Amino acid sequence: MHPQTFTLKNGLRVIFIDTKTFPTLTTLLLVGAGSRYENKKNNGIAHFLEHMCFKGSKKYPNPKIISQIIEGMGGHWNAFTSKDYTGYYIKAATDHFPKIIDILSDILLNSLFEKSEIEKEKGVIVEEINMYEDTPQRRIGEIFEGLIYKDSPLGFDIAGNKETVTSFNRNTFVDYMKSLYHPNNAILVVAGGLSSQKDYLQIIENKFGSWKSGEKSTFEKITKSQTKPQILVHHKKTEQAHFCLGFPTFGINDKRRRILSVLITILGGGASSKLFQEVREKKGLCYYISTGAEQYLETGSVVTQAGIAKDVEKVKIAVAATLAEHENMGKGLFSDEDINRAKEMLKGRLLLSMEDSFNIAHFFGNKKLLENKLETPEEIIEKVLSVTKQEVIELAKEIFVKNKLNFAIIGPFEKKDFHGLLTD
Repeated sequence: MHPQTFTLKNGLRVIFIDTKTFPTLTTLLLVGAGSRYENKKNNGIAHFLEHMCFKGSKKYPNPKIISQIIEGMGGHWNAFTSKDYTGYYIKAATDHFPKIIDILSDILLNSLFEKSEIEKEKGVIVEEINMYEDTPQRRIGEIFEGLIYKDSPLGFDIAGNKETVTSFNRNTFVDYMKSLYHPNNAILVVAGGLSSQKDYLQIIENKFGSWKSGEKSTFEKITKSQTKPQILVHHKKTEQAHFCLGFPTFGINDKRRRILSVLITILGGGASSKLFQEVREKKGLCYYISTGAEQYLETGSVVTQAGIAKDVEKVKIAVAATLAEHENMGKGLFSDEDINRAKEMLKGRLLLSMEDSFNIAHFFGNKKLLENKLETPEEIIEKVLSVTKQEVIELAKEIFVKNKLNFAIIGPFEKKDFHGLLTD
């Protein structure tokens, strides 16, 4: 899988990945405009804008027309917002590419932002925020990042809050787009069976060539260093408690990234992992438990999340068992079989994800936008397979340090319930 890259005169970077076998393609536009570019007054604007772009443009004036056209060609469309970027995509049969580009370019360059649509969408997003608040398994992740990145936009909720999103007006969206939505701050990726049609680049040039470049905005970088354990208790009546336990790590360009992926897979990556077997299967303390990594440009974290009975003592036992497994990683208490299984799991998951054109587009677009490189799945697999047991041990020792521990929990608790949990 070998991507081809081009750059338009206005700075828009274009990536083509020809899978040769797919009769469909995904066209994805990524813009370097996520929630970490926000402030307390406009928190949620990136996510709200993502909603508005499919609500009407100059050529396609309302959402019904847009949906009828895309569905009329058997297509699928959506948008998403992360802390680093916002994405818009359409997936359809290859021969519809000209229409796909026409729609994507018009909603990005000529969105109407009509007052009536803005007001309707405020209600939709408020209900989305309510849904997240009522979904503790999802909400706990945002709470944890609010703890580890407190007082920084990186710790903001992506959806914003009810006070900010209900205050937005048309000028809010126009000003935000002027500040961040530039071709030199964007990537356009086309992935799928491209061989059946020619002139892809010319079609893109015709529609996106008029997009005016601008100055690339910056964000507030995380520079603070943690010196003691932190606890955040989010009091809420729930049927089950959910916690996140984690440590700060490093950014996406760090060479140790592949070592970390092997480490977290052994520790909490699936039903065969150390944590799943020890905390769920042996001790029966939780329904689910897993470990993952969140990585941004300059920082990151490794996080174990679990759903557990809303019982203080059981939570304490589960936390102690989890920390014990973290410690065991630094002691090298895992086998060669464990490390080989983790490598094969990472290899298999990556290869399987490449069976879908959206995943391919997102994989390469993400890399180009954030890392400014196009590392292939094969190159990543090679690095993963080269990871040694000693490298995993050394990284575990470096990361799993008690004074850098962070614990966030959502459930019917008070902070005093967990006094001394991380310091005993």
